[in-house]
Amino acid sequence: MSELTTNELFDLTHTKHAELFDDVEYAWEVIPLIEQYLEYIQKSPKIQGTVSKLAVIEGKVSLGKGSVVEAGAVIHGPTIIGENTTIRSGALIRGGAIIGDNCMVGNSTEIKNALLFDGAIAPHFNYIGDTVLGYKVHLGSSVVISNLKTPPGEIVVSTLQQTYNTGLTKFGALIGDETEIGANAVLNPGTVIGKRCIIYPLALIRGVVTTDSIVKVRQQHEVVTRRQTEFSLD
Repeated sequence: MSELTTNELFDLTHTKHAELFDDVEYAWEVIPLIEQYLEYIQKSPKIQGTVSKLAVIEGKVSLGKGSVVEAGAVIHGPTIIGENTTIRSGALIRGGAIIGDNCMVGNSTEIKNALLFDGAIAPHFNYIGDTVLGYKVHLGSSVVISNLKTPPGEIVVSTLQQTYNTGLTKFGALIGDETEIGANAVLNPGTVIGKRCIIYPLALIRGVVTTDSIVKVRQQHEVVTRRQTEFSLD
């Protein structure tokens, strides 16, 4: 299915690590390759940006020019962070992370074994594990990308026509370029979202969302006039 292929989800000109997708049929196949790829290309990690004395950096970590790591951030290698990217206070990068240029990783956001294309934004209370975020993807506050089934087992990708076995027991999501995910949305393991989608806040997503879709959450709230006799604060 074309919606599951790399070219349908991501513009590879917006990452310096396009070679990671060489010989990949379905885009999720890069997930188990990320850490091995990092070990291969990180011969001499360099810190070229600004790191607060109150931040923690351990292992092989590369930081590009113009990037900033604020006080209280914790970064474990192997990790590559591009240029002009901000890692805010309270962020936790557990390793196996590739973060592009002009990205934002914010307060209480946790990343592990993930690839963020240039311009990806995860600003507040996000979990990003075993996942690929495309170019200029924006996650609203408290968006969670679940990467492990309950009970644990192989994660499948389901479309209306077919179910694909991924061979992975940890797989969060593939989120296509310029997609917006609203606050407090939850993406189930094996979710694939196409380019330029809008996911409303509080959505619960699984399976495949095709390119240029809007997923709305409609909640009917009843509003009535309060009667003074209903309760008293005295």
